[in-house]
Amino acid sequence: SPPGLLLLTSFLLHVKEDRASPTRLVCDNRLIQKYIEEAKDMETRVGQCQALPVLSCPAVLPLVDFTLQQWKSKLNETKRREILCDLALLVGAAAGAQGQVSEECGARQLSQLYRHANSFFLLLQTFSWKAGHWESSCSPHSTEQTHITSIFLTYRQLVQGKLRFFFEDLAKVLCK
Repeated sequence: SPPGLLLLTSFLLHVKEDRASPTRLVCDNRLIQKYIEEAKDMETRVGQCQALPVLSCPAVLPLVDFTLQQWKSKLNETKRREILCDLALLVGAAAGAQGQVSEECGARQLSQLYRHANSFFLLLQTFSWKAGHWESSCSPHSTEQTHITSIFLTYRQLVQGKLRFFFEDLAKVLCK
């Protein structure tokens, strides 16, 4: 869809322009606000879909809540890795749920969420400023849910919380 394509395109343009630097992306806080609004819209739209099935194979979702004080005490690289772990679970949950939803509205929303979460996942992998890359061996705190709407709620909370604060933290360093 055009919003998913726009998200990926803006990421790729920023990455290409700045040689994998998040500077341009994080220095314009209108972008993260746009992604927060898109996450809210997806959550609202999936809530309006008719006859969403209960997932027979529960979705494993990250627990994305945190305290601001605890978050601020972490290094940016630690925050990035934590968000990558959360996004990996979300991408997996969306992919798994897609195989269980035949209803068009729900399938369309899941596909969009998958694309957006995967775009953030791929983008954050390029933001490594230390030697080494993201390891898939992370073990975030997680929960199992059988309602499709919980995938969208978790995604919105992640974008609105950890991701937004991470971008704000990066902006303090990169946007002088």
